[in-house]
Amino acid sequence: MALAKHIHIKNKRASFEYHILDTYIAGIQLLGTEIKSIREGKANINDSFCAFFEDGLYIRNMHIAEYSFGSFYNHEAKRDRKLLLTKKELKKLKEKGEEKGFTIVPLKMFISERGFAKVEIALAQGKKDFDKRETIKERESKRELDRAMKR
Repeated sequence: MALAKHIHIKNKRASFEYHILDTYIAGIQLLGTEIKSIREGKANINDSFCAFFEDGLYIRNMHIAEYSFGSFYNHEAKRDRKLLLTKKELKKLKEKGEEKGFTIVPLKMFISERGFAKVEIALAQGKKDFDKRETIKERESKRELDRAMKR
């Protein structure tokens, strides 16, 4: 079975809203219809975030559309999904995540070479308003420089 095109679902707002400090690659515990829907590219991680519960780290608010050929076994679109990380990584993330101002956000979701769904998560710190304005200024100045170079 040949895999479909490479799926890369990005959270474009994450780099605008947060300072990215450290990144991790985590597996996701999914149901059968969820992975089929992700392979079709029907997922969204823009409003999602990660949180710890009793037994591990979960990604919340990740929207995976219902599989079109699914029967009554179809999944719930916005359920909490467990992230699969090593104990060492979980311990480090839990310690840092409990500090004030730090959060864990998903950056992108992709299908690995072996066909598994993976998500790149980051330990991040929220930006202030003036940091966001600075980011916009840098982006605009880079765009202006690129336009000048093309002429």
